[in-house]
Amino acid sequence: MSRFARSALIVAVFFGLEKVLGFVRQLLIARQFRLSAELDAFNAANNIPDLIFVLVSGGTLALAFIPVLSETLEKHGRPAAWDLFSRIANLVFLVAAGLSLVIVLLADVLVRSVVTPGFSLEQQRLVADLMRLNLISTLIFSVSGLVMAGLQANQHFLLPAMAPSMFDLGMLFGVLILAPETGYRLGPLELPALGLGIHGLVYGGILGALLYLGIQVPGLVRYGFHWTAKINLRHPGVLQVLNLLGPRMLTVGFIQVVFILQDNFASWLVEGSVSALVYGWLFMQGPETIIGTAIATVLLPTISELVARSDFDGFRDTLNKAVRVILALTIPVAAILIVGLRPLVGLLGFEAASADLVVWTSRAYMIGIIGHALLEIAARGFYARQDALTPMLLSGLTTLVFAGLAWILARPLGAPGIALANAVAFTSEALILWWLHHRRMPGVLKVSKTLWRALPAALLGALTVFGVLRLPLPVPNLILGLLGLLAGGLVALPFIWKEVRLLARF
Repeated sequence: MSRFARSALIVAVFFGLEKVLGFVRQLLIARQFRLSAELDAFNAANNIPDLIFVLVSGGTLALAFIPVLSETLEKHGRPAAWDLFSRIANLVFLVAAGLSLVIVLLADVLVRSVVTPGFSLEQQRLVADLMRLNLISTLIFSVSGLVMAGLQANQHFLLPAMAPSMFDLGMLFGVLILAPETGYRLGPLELPALGLGIHGLVYGGILGALLYLGIQVPGLVRYGFHWTAKINLRHPGVLQVLNLLGPRMLTVGFIQVVFILQDNFASWLVEGSVSALVYGWLFMQGPETIIGTAIATVLLPTISELVARSDFDGFRDTLNKAVRVILALTIPVAAILIVGLRPLVGLLGFEAASADLVVWTSRAYMIGIIGHALLEIAARGFYARQDALTPMLLSGLTTLVFAGLAWILARPLGAPGIALANAVAFTSEALILWWLHHRRMPGVLKVSKTLWRALPAALLGALTVFGVLRLPLPVPNLILGLLGLLAGGLVALPFIWKEVRLLARF
């Protein structure tokens, strides 16, 4: 296997572990709080703190920072790169602290007018209270997200890939120990309980944020990190990052507006609609993260180095390989999961009506797996060339398209209509970005042969799952569902084997 393939495999494995832990966490939360008004408040309270995180660190700074840091490493060496890292980290923390203070003061107004205007007054007060507590995690993540970007720019992916699982462990402590009213046994263990209720989940998130940062600190030590207590907005590297950061902040801001609008629309629907969107997104994000995010995470430092060396033929060929692999994997996965999803949703333990709501919401999101994965690769292609303006303009258009579609579809279709609007809007953005790549670099979209293999793989895989789920076997529905998904994947694999081997030789 190539270095790229090994790194992508490491990231995919740990992202997969994180999704398993995340699913267990959500399963325990679902069984404890059901699709309740209290859980809706908890989920809605995350929106504004998440917006701050992704704007000042997280997804914003990573894509704007890694290309510049990779160029600094390539041309000036690691000491210069860590000096630039320190300056950006200092700036990010100060900005995150200032924004958090503003949100603390305006939380009640934001909840009533923007986040959940359709909630009752009691629910709105709970949302505001939880939101203020969530800002503690946001401050920690503002630094740890930047640490992740710094290690990835050094082509180190193991510790950053492990970090999300550390957050899940903290959240599991919250749901198992902090939230329950009474203790209980988990196998041979006698678990105490502190009875903090929904607030226990927030305190678990704070613990998870600390673990998320702590697991990455040894990586900084390994690569000789030295902190500089400076910012200097006139520093050439800082200016270079800020030039990319402005458009990137708007891009991520547009994306977060989509999720805020989702909750806004859902707050007017039947109780549990906000949480149904959360669970639907969770089911879609599992495979999309393992495939799309894992490949894109390893891809960005690689293509950034190619651009720094002015190897644009290698840049084009690498993007072409990535899009072929993404299409070959996501098209069959989307079809197989749409058909075989219901037994997995059954794990949540919801009553029939709530389970149906989550199933159809998840299926609507699943349509967007292909588009979301393609978007991850396409956007990084522009950021590697230090072009943040194009993704920003397209992201703004996506937000408008989503808002219009969700407004049209929310009333007749409920939460599934909102999820469908999400899938259509982001898939459209991905297709336009790839068309723009093709205009700049003819040949980057040579994917016709891959499509001719992936489409029959998807059809036969889905039919196989459908058939297995209807077999009169004396096994639980979950086991039958897992067998169906496995059988569908095995049927599809021979069709896309060429792209699987391509990934291994990347």
